[in-house]
Amino acid sequence: MAAAGAFVVSLDSLLNIAFPAIAVAFQTTPEAMRWVIVGYVLTYALMSLVGDTLGDLVGHGRVFQVGAVLGVASYVACGLAPSFAMLVAGRVLQGLGGGLVYGTAPGIVTLAAPPAARGRAIGFFNAAVGLAMALGPLVAGAIVETLGWRFVFLVRVPLGLALVAWAIAALPTGRLVSTYRLVRPGEVLRIPVLVACVLAFIANAGIFAIWLLAPFYLIGVRALPPAVAGAVFMLTPLAMTVAAPLAGRLADQFGGRSLVAGGLVLQAAGLWAIGGADATTTIPALAFAFAAAGFGLGLFQVPNMAFVMGAFRAGQQGAAGGLALLARTLGIVGGVLALAEIFATRRIAVGVESAFAEAFLVAAGAVALGSVLGLVSPRTARPGGGPGRRVR
Repeated sequence: MAAAGAFVVSLDSLLNIAFPAIAVAFQTTPEAMRWVIVGYVLTYALMSLVGDTLGDLVGHGRVFQVGAVLGVASYVACGLAPSFAMLVAGRVLQGLGGGLVYGTAPGIVTLAAPPAARGRAIGFFNAAVGLAMALGPLVAGAIVETLGWRFVFLVRVPLGLALVAWAIAALPTGRLVSTYRLVRPGEVLRIPVLVACVLAFIANAGIFAIWLLAPFYLIGVRALPPAVAGAVFMLTPLAMTVAAPLAGRLADQFGGRSLVAGGLVLQAAGLWAIGGADATTTIPALAFAFAAAGFGLGLFQVPNMAFVMGAFRAGQQGAAGGLALLARTLGIVGGVLALAEIFATRRIAVGVESAFAEAFLVAAGAVALGSVLGLVSPRTARPGGGPGRRVR
């Protein structure tokens, strides 16, 4: 259920390729499209905190259901928006629903899974996110060409209705109570949890060098056909999807410290290779770098998120999920703002290709430093949390 909710919310990746058509339809500038992003992402981040707190207080299932209903309403509102202002308002509504769903989903996962299987459960959850991010841009191109940009939203209505029906039928409306102890008595994890959140911020900020700048490089600089560029671009989320379940199993068996550091090293190497690419770099080599960055992030995300979730007690799983999501979301926002500024400033001085390379090298350097922090930071528990003893 949590993975299905995350999948539907993460299908927002459908939207990016529709931006040019939306700008033409409402006779607005490309720069104005940032409000379509900001209106959603900021609302999403704030509501994830509200959602996780409400989940702990009144029930994760009830909050999840409300979020799913708001999601359906927002898809209709955005798809039928008569003006650009109404589209932005619809995106704010979408952020409300998405934040409630994604704010409670990690808590539902960890409350339902025993410690020995928590890494695999969170791996499955993250795989659903990666799959939606990978499918979205590929499907969106066909939708925009054949049905128009409005169906980028409307096509999600049936999926949203199915999610609502399933949530009402399957999720309890009261508070979910775990039958497993999530932390050892007296365990204090304040500093390690803070470090884990900092690492999530860095990793997600770094990967958005790809999501923000790579399309301009692949199509504008390398002059690849959109279909080829899309196939290369999608290797990053596809690799994340493949890595997530593997990372979950490895974390359950061996712990997460080496996966956290190793995943960040691999992500940094991929970003560094992309930044060092030039006109002589072959497409297979470029594709391998995109895949390496995504696979590294996938290896990192699962044990890091499992560690944060396992550090909180059963009655605080909503707060844990919101904290994990907030760190990831703030990383996305910070990465977009910082890398866009680097690219814009350096583009004037050294040109597009060199500015692109510099932005990627900065992202790679930040992630590499994060890998060092992940290796030396103290961790007092395995990612799965404490022992698998049942508590009543």
